[in-house]
Amino acid sequence: MYYYTLMQYGKLANLYDKFMSDVDYGAWADHIADLIPDGANVLEAGCGTGEISIRLARRGFTVTATDISEDMLIVASQKMRECGVGAPWLRFARMDMRSLASHKKVDCVLSCCDGVNYLLSREDVLRFFRSAADVLKPGGMLIFDVSSRHKLSAILGNNSFTDNGMDAAYLWQNTYDEGSKLIRMELSFFVRKGELYERFDETHIQRAHSVRELGSWLEEAGFSWKARGFLKDGPPSEDEERIEFIARKNS
Repeated sequence: MYYYTLMQYGKLANLYDKFMSDVDYGAWADHIADLIPDGANVLEAGCGTGEISIRLARRGFTVTATDISEDMLIVASQKMRECGVGAPWLRFARMDMRSLASHKKVDCVLSCCDGVNYLLSREDVLRFFRSAADVLKPGGMLIFDVSSRHKLSAILGNNSFTDNGMDAAYLWQNTYDEGSKLIRMELSFFVRKGELYERFDETHIQRAHSVRELGSWLEEAGFSWKARGFLKDGPPSEDEERIEFIARKNS
């Protein structure tokens, strides 16, 4: 499956934060903290390098942060040690977001920054939603965001991007297929090693799910839901680039 073979985050794990330095994780974590109950028990799926997880743990939430990429978890765990945040507030575990597990029910399942876009079929998205429902308490919340269909098709699709930093650079070429709604992202990274640069490549595939599709699948999995513009109070606009879903497990 694409989810296993193409979503690498291997060597890229060590560069991920460098290329995401413009993201305001503090505001993002504050926003999530305002949505969930004080002291909530949170399971994060696709935690990446732990930026959101660590911030939530610092705010008094108990967080189990999971990712399928072992390399991302290594970076996140090192960051956790450097920040002095750990048990009982935060722990990391390798886990497929389509097969979440918890020894006790949680208040919130969280997936930030495109995790659901990497689920390329209705079946895989439903597996995630049902898995989230299984680990949630009755009335528990599922919060996730996706890159919108507009963003993946009209902004990223069939375009190329570059970043030519002195210590690390990348070439990013995208191909979007309108029929399947899949975007294939071919990335070449160049990392400075002394006077030379080491190159490595990764291929990532995401699907541009529609709000209607995701809402229908949430209902099928036993959730009520609403969608809104990212970090906004109102519904998403037609040109919204990131859309947030706030779902609640039906009692």
